[in-house]
Amino acid sequence: MLTWAPYKPSPSAPWNLHRVVHLHRRADLGSSWAVIQRDLADGPDEAVSRLLDGKSVIEGGPAEFESLSAVIGQAAVDSGSPERLKAWWLYRCLFTTHPLAERMTLLWHNHFATSNLKVDNLGLMKRQNETLRKHALAPFGDLLRAMIRDPALLMWLDAPQNRKEHPNENLARELMELFTLGIGHYSENDIKEAARALTGWTVRQGEFQEQPAAHDDSKKEILGRVGQWSASDLVNILLQQQSTARRLAGRLVGEFFGESVVSPTALDELAVELQINGLNISRGVQTILRSELFFSEANIGSRIADPVSFLIGPLRALEAWRSPPSTLALAEWITRMGQDLFYPPNVGGWPGGRSWLTTRSTVARANCMAALASGQLRSPAKPPDFASLSNRHVSASSEPEIAQFLNSLLYGRDCKEDKTVLEILTSTESHLN
Repeated sequence: MLTWAPYKPSPSAPWNLHRVVHLHRRADLGSSWAVIQRDLADGPDEAVSRLLDGKSVIEGGPAEFESLSAVIGQAAVDSGSPERLKAWWLYRCLFTTHPLAERMTLLWHNHFATSNLKVDNLGLMKRQNETLRKHALAPFGDLLRAMIRDPALLMWLDAPQNRKEHPNENLARELMELFTLGIGHYSENDIKEAARALTGWTVRQGEFQEQPAAHDDSKKEILGRVGQWSASDLVNILLQQQSTARRLAGRLVGEFFGESVVSPTALDELAVELQINGLNISRGVQTILRSELFFSEANIGSRIADPVSFLIGPLRALEAWRSPPSTLALAEWITRMGQDLFYPPNVGGWPGGRSWLTTRSTVARANCMAALASGQLRSPAKPPDFASLSNRHVSASSEPEIAQFLNSLLYGRDCKEDKTVLEILTSTESHLN
């Protein structure tokens, strides 16, 4: 695992502001100046440990965050408003005490892409979101077994139509193609046999239900293995495949690295480690976040930020909890930028990367940052107090000093020339993390 050797600060790769900000922009959802300075002083090992353990946040959300989140989430479901459910999730992103877990929840939402456009049940969509969060850093087998029984996912992929007499292949196909093996690692016959294994698993009155009478209990051959396989057997077979480990490694690499930073050999090495460790996602994330490769110059500022990261990152860094924005407004802006939460475009989710920067979405990003700088994300509108924030942390008061502080806070860099706050927020670097 030479490719994934642990990062050790050196003269050529020092533990400096640039790398601390990179860690928090890429691995969580943005952090305050106090967190950045603490981690700068304590070093990378402790900084990464805090992120993994959900102990990185110094101050921020309400003391009863989880109970208040539950109330807001239930009110969103009861209202029947998808916008309020999106706002609830963004409330969690903004105030969470475990930002890495929230980032991983976003990753799994894209991996098990399920749209309320077809499910049409906010309660089931919220329940799925909570399942993703519960298992966000768990062994992947725990997450997959929970998701294969998730009512929203089963409805999205037509499991209720999968009957012994007339097998429906939708769930089986996406289970193999998207959730585990990936294209090229199964045959059409494997899909047909897997669909038979999944018969009998359905949804009744919003709950998962197993119906033995509807299950095809005859012999099936899946990936070269013959038996009277059930849905649980199928999941176990898929979890044992090397291609599943490699697909998961690819998901993690896509989340924490920019394009072309990780070689195919390095990806294979990460997949082997995942397989050896029982597809333990937390172990895989830890390997990544502690690696030289993660902190390499090639990786810093090389990944195009998804809309949630693009907006929530600056808000958390700017300590928006002191004067919270409207999460309904945040949901609207994030949708404009191309990431409609709970409504991914298809079963493959959002492709990410450069696809985030269409002409329309790039204009939306610039307008969003202008709205942030002018205070239009709040109701009533009130501009952020950049001067007080800067003066509180670095005794900066003049506009150039404030701009320099914001550049250090958001990007870990010095300003190369005098810039306004808006120029910093809408710079090319703002699209990257």
